[in-house]
Amino acid sequence: MTEKTSDHLGIIFPGQGSQSVGMLAELGEAFSVVADVFNEASGVLGYDLWQRVQQGPGTLLNQTTSTQPAMLTAGVAVWRCWQAQGGPMPAVMAGHSLGEYTALVCADALQFSDAVKLVEQRAQAMQAAVADGEGAMAAILGLDDEAVIKVCDEVAQGDVVSAVNFNSPGQVVIAGQATAVNRAIEAAKDAGAKRALLLPVSVPSHCALMQPAAEQLLAHLQDVDISSAKIPVLHNVDVSSHADAADIRQVLAQQLYMPVRWVDTIRAMADRGVSQLVEAGPGKVLTGLNKRIDKKLSAFAVQDSAGLEKALEAIA
Repeated sequence: MTEKTSDHLGIIFPGQGSQSVGMLAELGEAFSVVADVFNEASGVLGYDLWQRVQQGPGTLLNQTTSTQPAMLTAGVAVWRCWQAQGGPMPAVMAGHSLGEYTALVCADALQFSDAVKLVEQRAQAMQAAVADGEGAMAAILGLDDEAVIKVCDEVAQGDVVSAVNFNSPGQVVIAGQATAVNRAIEAAKDAGAKRALLLPVSVPSHCALMQPAAEQLLAHLQDVDISSAKIPVLHNVDVSSHADAADIRQVLAQQLYMPVRWVDTIRAMADRGVSQLVEAGPGKVLTGLNKRIDKKLSAFAVQDSAGLEKALEAIA
């Protein structure tokens, strides 16, 4: 790891939804470490992950069993480019949903090869937990958290539907059984939501329907060595960092059926003295959310060499 630490720096890793065919192509041309990271992942998975990421098709990359290893590997590749360029160590890390695994790898709590296999198993368990078409997720824009929670409670009628991603003030994602999610979309519009729209996902993440998957994941986690992170990682479930391997296994399993508290995570980073954020990985989703969470925090999306250079200059 790089020697110097910046007490004002937090590094955050995106999750599913930020993937795209061709992601990191330019960074891969600029830095050989990108190919090294993808080759290591390909060796674990048994197929050429870089080819799948670069050539698609999108329908294949967007299958959760492809997306999760791809996003993990992409985030680790960006982090290793950051290190290769002498970027400082952050005071704290976090990842959105799947990105939490990337953070744990980059904080030296999880071996990369173990994490690649683990997120593939996680994806398989999630896919198997709910039959195709039975689950759904939707983004609700323009209602506060309590209003979204109330809408879900009112329309559940014995089905599962709940607020699962608190992404930014006025942007909450819900998940559950498709019929209940559709009822919640209509009720949210009636309650004054600016927009309420289904998301193109195959799995209703972070809701009670994922409890069977969490049990399977916990069994897989027992087979994986977990160390104390060298950099604190704030977990989605409780916005805390954990040193004990058993605790880390527990919060990773709980994350499958409990909400992602992203707003609280960014605010906790600010409370720790973080004033600059680097989003390490494809897309700019978390950088965009940050503008609505805390305008005082400057955020930099690093997914190509220009973004890397800009972030390094600003943080130096």
